[in-house]
Amino acid sequence: MQQQALKRAPTTHPFVVRNKDVCNGSPVIEGTRTRVVDIAMEYEMLGHSPDQIVDSHSHLNLSQVHDALSFYYENRSELDRKIEKDQEFVRQLSKTFCSKIVLAYGRN
Repeated sequence: MQQQALKRAPTTHPFVVRNKDVCNGSPVIEGTRTRVVDIAMEYEMLGHSPDQIVDSHSHLNLSQVHDALSFYYENRSELDRKIEKDQEFVRQLSKTFCSKIVLAYGRN
């Protein structure tokens, strides 16, 4: 019996939008400047639950956070590249500009 490939229906994301004038076109939760990559980093890298993310961002609700995570997983390779690019930018900035903590307290 020949197996038929499953058709993948496109998922709609009612809470995620892209606007070139908001966060340089990075996907954000509609009506906010909260980027999907920031929600994903809190979930994946910091280990925060969706409820904890909502607690940290009082302007968001649980549906928005789950939609952002769903969008992230559907577009993971693209968004992981964005996260890496942002992290590299921060690394370069930290080489150029000294931390205020280091300036105030010095290095050990």
